[in-house]
Amino acid sequence: MNYRELGNTGMKISEVSFGTWAIGGSWGTTTDAESLSALDDAIDQGVNFFDTADVYGDGHSEKLLAKATKGKEEDIYIATKFCRQGDIHAAETYSYEQVKAYCEASLRRLERDRIDLYQIHCPATQILEDGNVFHVLDRLQEEGKIRHYGVSVESVEEGLMCLKHSNVKSLQVIFNLFRQKPSEELFEQAKAQGVGIIVRLPLASGLLTGKFKQSDTFEEDDHRNFNNDGKAFNVGETFAGLGFQKGVELADQLKWIADGRGSMAEASLRWILDHPEVTTIIPGFKNTKQVRQNLQALQTPSFSKEEQERINDFYHNEVKQHIRGIY
Repeated sequence: MNYRELGNTGMKISEVSFGTWAIGGSWGTTTDAESLSALDDAIDQGVNFFDTADVYGDGHSEKLLAKATKGKEEDIYIATKFCRQGDIHAAETYSYEQVKAYCEASLRRLERDRIDLYQIHCPATQILEDGNVFHVLDRLQEEGKIRHYGVSVESVEEGLMCLKHSNVKSLQVIFNLFRQKPSEELFEQAKAQGVGIIVRLPLASGLLTGKFKQSDTFEEDDHRNFNNDGKAFNVGETFAGLGFQKGVELADQLKWIADGRGSMAEASLRWILDHPEVTTIIPGFKNTKQVRQNLQALQTPSFSKEEQERINDFYHNEVKQHIRGIY
C-alpha cells in the first residue's frame, strides 16, 4: 500500500481507500457478513481510510465500520458526512444544535469519541456561500468532537467557495475519465492551500469497469435505476451525469486503456492516481473480490504523455457535451 498525506492534516492515508455507500444501501442486495469480510480484507491489505455518511443505509454503514475497526480506532481513519438527513436548503439544518446532534449520532454509531474527518454532504450552494456552517464546524472541532472537517461538493464552483475558508482540510469531488473538470483549476488551488482531494465515483457508478451492456438493468432499490435521470438527487452522482445508454457507448470506446493494465477498472483508477494532487480514491465495494480488484490499481502501469493526451481529447470531443447536472 502507498500512503499520501491528506492536505496538511498530518493524516497519511491509503491512496486506494473505500467508500461505504454500497454496503449501506442503494446499490442492490448486500449481506452484513459479506460486507464485514470485505472490510476486514481491505484493512489487512493496508487500507486505513474509509468514507461513509449518516444516510448510507440510515447509519448502517457507520455501524458496520464500528464493528470492523473495533480496537483499531487509532490506526483506521473514518470520514463521515452530514446534512442529508434534513432539508439541505434550510439554514436550520446547519445550525450548531442540529449539526452537533448529527455529529453525536454518528459518533454513537461509529462507537468513537472523535470523528477523524467530518464532511458536509453535498449541501445547497447557498449554504456554502453563506458560510455560517464553517463556524459551526470550528466550534465542534474546538470541543474535540471532530479532528478535521471538509466538504463533499457537486461542482468546481462549490469547491472554490470552500477554499475561501482556511480550516477546510479536504474536498471530496467526482473525478474520473468521464468527469475531468476538477483537474483544470480546482486541484491546483487545493494543493496550494494544503487541502486534500478525495475522489468519489472513480468508476462512474461502474461504467468504467467496461462490464455493462446497454441492455443491462438494475434492481429497484439501486440508485443506478431510480436516479438515472436525477429524480432522487443530483444526476451527476449516477454514471457521472451520463445517461446509461450513452455511458456504455462511451465506455466501449475507452476499452483500449486496459491494454497492458489488467482491466479497464484498474486502468481507470490508475489514471486518477497519476494526478499528484489526489490524496485518495474511494471506490465502492460489496464483497472481497471487488476490494481485491480495486487494489490492483496500485500495481497498474501509469499512462504515457501520449495516452493522457488521447484521453483528454476524447473527454473534450466525445464526453463533455453529454454530462448532465451541475459539475
